Amino acid sequence: MAMSVRMTEPRLRARLADGSLAGMWRLDAGRTTVGLRSKSMWGLAPVKGVFGEVSGEGVLSEDGRVSGRLLVAAASIDTRNKRRDTHLRSADFLEADTYPHVVFTVESVTPSGDQAIVAGKLRIRDRNRPLTFPARITASGDDEVGIEAEVEIDRSDYGLTWNQMGMASMKNTLTVNAVFVRH
Repeated sequence: MAMSVRMTEPRLRARLADGSLAGMWRLDAGRTTVGLRSKSMWGLAPVKGVFGEVSGEGVLSEDGRVSGRLLVAAASIDTRNKRRDTHLRSADFLEADTYPHVVFTVESVTPSGDQAIVAGKLRIRDRNRPLTFPARITASGDDEVGIEAEVEIDRSDYGLTWNQMGMASMKNTLTVNAVFVRH
């Protein structure tokens, strides 16, 4: 197995420009995690969860343009509390029966400092909103790329406004540790 190397801006720009990363990529779901952190109980008790089903693909063009998408099965949320998970899948939150996937569509990746700026659109339920965030990019040779990011979102931007007695925070953090392999 090749050693994973974090790509700094010059290295990432060079790899994008020289075409060495060009091609079709697929998400390695077995080595990828997408998590959720939020505060509930008036900001005192943290809630953590993980989505158990993810998939995705990406394309890096010869000229360094990046596009792709990450699909997260809404019904696969697991916070280790069955009652809460059922509520999160309901119409109060993800409405997983009607909207089975949370989707992030990548429109660009731009090297910046020792990381990259990822821009695209996040769709939760029937709301599609622009989203830009910093990410750390790593590579193991020419056939594996890793992306790590923590993304702050306001769930009310996506129509997820249930909040009995102000108990649940509207601010949430999505954590993504994705591994893509060339195919």
